[in-house]
Amino acid sequence: MDIAGKVAVITGGASGLGLATAEALVAKGARVMILDRDQERGLEAAARLGDAAGFVATDVTDEASVKAAIDASKGKFGAIHICVNCAGVGSAMKTVGRDNKPHDLGVFSTVVQINLIGTFNVARLAAAVMAENEPGDDNERGLIVNTASVAAFDGQVGQVAYAATKGGVVGMTLPIARDLAPLGIRCNTIAPGIFNTPLMNAAPDKVKLPLIEMTQFPKRLGNPPEYAAMVCHMVENTFLNGETIRLDGGIRMQPR
Repeated sequence: MDIAGKVAVITGGASGLGLATAEALVAKGARVMILDRDQERGLEAAARLGDAAGFVATDVTDEASVKAAIDASKGKFGAIHICVNCAGVGSAMKTVGRDNKPHDLGVFSTVVQINLIGTFNVARLAAAVMAENEPGDDNERGLIVNTASVAAFDGQVGQVAYAATKGGVVGMTLPIARDLAPLGIRCNTIAPGIFNTPLMNAAPDKVKLPLIEMTQFPKRLGNPPEYAAMVCHMVENTFLNGETIRLDGGIRMQPR
């Protein structure tokens, strides 16, 4: 799919991986609608990107909120061809912690609601709009890119909720691709390693430095434009479908 002239919706698009993706797509001639809970950052990002961008305050876990955002995107730009799901939260809690205290079920549920259910909620509603597009080359109508994590495969101590949700995102990649194949819509997933995002920057050095040490090469945090470059490749390479790609500098996370 040629990026120029296409329309993308990006959740978590006000910062980090989502913002870098918005910037990369606009630079290649796309128009983007940023979906994010952070209204201040979202409006700032859209203003900086100019007429090619818009912003809608969105709660990915709420069906009505996402439906309104999808409708606003189609209303402003006329169609949706690309959906990139970057919205997500982290968590750090053991299955059984100190003093034999079990994992808080509410925390687990919240992470599932945002990272897994939120991703599917946006993907399904965006895909329904993509299905209305006129088919292009290879009868393609659209692409969904979801964001997992290397924690889906190498979940560390205290990452049970986060790893479970990211594993779920990986697990639904192929079924979504199969479901949407008759409509000419692809679905891929990126599983990032340790990236230089606001979420990671909030972590202390005692958390970040061991993770950098586990990264093979280059021995550093990933840069959001590197994630964005992978999204652009997935858009442009039509034969890439139903696949999860680790983007991680060769990291294999140890238990701690």
